[in-house]
Amino acid sequence: MTRKVCVVTGTRAEFGLLRWLMKEIQNNSKLELQLIATGMHLSPEFGSTYHEIEENGFNIDAKVEMLLSSDTNTAVTKSMGLGVLGFADAYERLAPDIVVVLGDRFEIFAATSAAMIAGIPVAHLHGGETTEGAFDEAIRHSITKMAHLHFVAADEYRQRVIQLGEHPDRVFNFGGMGIDAIKRITLLSREELERALELSFGEKSLLVTFHPVTLEDGASSAAQMGELLAALEGLEDTTLIFTMPNADTGSRELSAMVGEFAQSHPNAKVYTSLGQLRYFSCLAQIDGVVGNSSSGLAEAPSFKVGTVNIGDRQKGRLKASSVIDCEPSISAIQAALETLYSADFQASLGSVFNPYGNGGASESIVKVLAEYPLENIRKKAFYNLSVNDFS
Repeated sequence: MTRKVCVVTGTRAEFGLLRWLMKEIQNNSKLELQLIATGMHLSPEFGSTYHEIEENGFNIDAKVEMLLSSDTNTAVTKSMGLGVLGFADAYERLAPDIVVVLGDRFEIFAATSAAMIAGIPVAHLHGGETTEGAFDEAIRHSITKMAHLHFVAADEYRQRVIQLGEHPDRVFNFGGMGIDAIKRITLLSREELERALELSFGEKSLLVTFHPVTLEDGASSAAQMGELLAALEGLEDTTLIFTMPNADTGSRELSAMVGEFAQSHPNAKVYTSLGQLRYFSCLAQIDGVVGNSSSGLAEAPSFKVGTVNIGDRQKGRLKASSVIDCEPSISAIQAALETLYSADFQASLGSVFNPYGNGGASESIVKVLAEYPLENIRKKAFYNLSVNDFS
C-alpha cells in the first residue's frame, strides 16, 4: 500500500525549493504525491503562479483560497483563519498519511495547525533557522513543535530543533533544498535570459528583492524601502531587476514604491514572479543580490555572487562570506554596494563556501518519508537536554 504524501505550497519561491522533492515523491513506488496550492499561488496580483506548478507536470489536488485583498495585520490574521477552514476540508477529502510543509509563512502555519488537529503527521523542512526581524521566526518554531519529522539545512539548525525538545532521531540534516534545485536545473544563456526578460544587461546589474519587515510597523518597512531606492537612484549604468515582495503585512505599499521607481528609471525592470529558471539564470549573470530575501543567503553563494543584506529581516541566519550586512540607510547601502564592487571583494568570491550544503537533500528526504514508521508518531515526548549539552 502506497503512503500518501501531501505537499503544501503557497509561494513561488517555496515551490521552487519543493519542486525536486515532489519529483522524487512522484518517482517513488512506495509514495503517492498529493499537492495543495494556496496563498500567493492563487492570487492574480502575485501572478497566479499555480499555472507554473501545472506547467511543471504536477496535478494540484486541492486549492485553498485564503488571501484577502488587503495586507493589514487584521487581514493577514483573517487569512490564516480562512486557511485553517480550507485545509480542514482538503485534508478530510484527501486523507493524506503525512503532510509536508516548508518554512515559516503564515499560510504554512494554517496548513500545519489544521493537520495537527486532524491527526495527520507533519514533516517540516527548513526548521531551526532564525530571522529576528520578522514574525516568521515565531511561526517557524511553532511549526517545529507541531511537526513530527524535521529536515534541516545545517548542523546548527539541527541543534536548535533538538533544543526545542524534538528527539534527535527525528531531526535530519540533509542540507538546503535550494542547492538541489541549483544542481539539477539547466540555466538559460545570457542571450536567452535577455529575451525572456525583454531587457539588455548593462555593464553592471543587480537583482533587488525587499520584503516587509513584519516585526516593525508598516511605516518602518516603507521607510527602509525608501532608503534602498534612494541608494539605487544614482546607478544609471546598472541594470536593476526587481522582484516584488511577498504577501506580508505592508507589502502593497512597497510594491507601489517599486513600481513608481521603475516608471521613472529606464534601467529598472519589475517582475511579479521570475520563476525559478529565470531567477537562477539571473543569479548566474548579475553582479550581486540586494535586499533582504533569504535567497541572497541560501542560494546566491552557490553562484559566487555577493549579497547586500539590508536590515534585520534575516538576522540570525547562517551566512557565507559573500554576504555583506548593512543598516537600512542610504549611506550604509551605498557603502555596501561599494564593497560589493571592490576588486578585493570580487576576487574573494571564487572561494566562497555555501553553508547550506552541496545538494542531495531531495533523495534523502524521500527515503525517510517512504520508510520512517508513522505508527504512534504523533505522540511526542519532550526531549530534555542534559547538562553536558550546555557545556
